[in-house]
Amino acid sequence: MIPFAAVLKVADNSGAKKVKMIGIPGSNKKFAYIGDVISVVIKGATSVGNVKDHTVAHAVIVRAKKETRRKDGTYIRFDDNAVVLIGKDNAMLGTRIFGPVAREIKDRGFAKVVSLAPEVW
Repeated sequence: MIPFAAVLKVADNSGAKKVKMIGIPGSNKKFAYIGDVISVVIKGATSVGNVKDHTVAHAVIVRAKKETRRKDGTYIRFDDNAVVLIGKDNAMLGTRIFGPVAREIKDRGFAKVVSLAPEVW
């Protein structure tokens, strides 16, 4: 459960370090969950990355501190809130993923993110 204006880590090598959530495209929900696509503003980017500081981008949430209930009754939670930056056609902007990602990402159509992740929980 990620609220508006939350600062999130970036779990890929696109060049961004932190992002700030500014909205959920096509929705008036107040919170976003694992697997949701959100609009973000880049807060802190390296000079050699694909993205620039203070620009608007889209991202998919891959980790959340708040536990998420699965259909089998178990709960999954992570140590931090993290996203992976994506382009207009839901393609990743980076080429690597750092840290574990939730299995629910694959169900939402982001199989490439899951295949590049070092660990899937």
